[in-house]
Amino acid sequence: MTTTSSGLLAGRTVLVSGVGAGLGHQVVAAVLRDGANAVLGARTEARLAKSAAELDPEGARTAYRATDIGDEEQCEALAALARERFGRVDAVVHVAAWDSYFGGLEDADFDTWRQVIDVNLLGTLRMTRACLPALKERGGSVVIIGTQSAVAAPSQVRQAAYAASKGALTSAMYSLARELGPHRIRVNTVLPGWMWGPPVQAYVQFTAQTEGVPEDEVLARLTGRMALPELATDGDVADAAAFLASDRARAITGQQLLVNAGELMR
Repeated sequence: MTTTSSGLLAGRTVLVSGVGAGLGHQVVAAVLRDGANAVLGARTEARLAKSAAELDPEGARTAYRATDIGDEEQCEALAALARERFGRVDAVVHVAAWDSYFGGLEDADFDTWRQVIDVNLLGTLRMTRACLPALKERGGSVVIIGTQSAVAAPSQVRQAAYAASKGALTSAMYSLARELGPHRIRVNTVLPGWMWGPPVQAYVQFTAQTEGVPEDEVLARLTGRMALPELATDGDVADAAAFLASDRARAITGQQLLVNAGELMR
């Protein structure tokens, strides 16, 4: 990736949680493209190293630390790394989430529900709180990656625990926007729908193999409900997050932005 000194986020530092092969990687790519330094966090250090090496081969504009957002001390360590390396935190983009538990109410394991809520709701709040001292210095932005499932349950899969945890996080967003607004800290949520990237690619492949139909047929079922004729991508969602992290969104707070190719309109 070419180093740039201009762009929507020039001179800023953006912390991104949950950096893996999909959306987190694309968020880092977007903020680097737009001029920011990026601080990467995820539980698996090898994934962080791979993303950083691919997007910033010289290592001048990235730093990373293995971080479990379920652990408050690890959240604080990642926030401290941002300040040690780049002297500031201007935005936090929360991608980290537990989205691999499926099912509804009748088959619910509520012990697992508690873990999903601890990661998706409380983990995001832990990471936000760890960044508050730095964010308060200049103001900034908190961008939460939610899900369309929090406001409209999909018919293809059941992810009740994931949807409920993200819905609670959206409700928390309103309180955070009001609480942190006096410090010029904005808090917004991006709600992706079906998003073309590794998880949806795997879903399409698995469904096609299970049903013995072409992958294009499975994909057509998804795109057939969209106003636009193709799915949003990880990159589209990342671009929305980068916009909300920037001063172009300086008067936007406490809002939900659907990035879903028009499947659901609100």
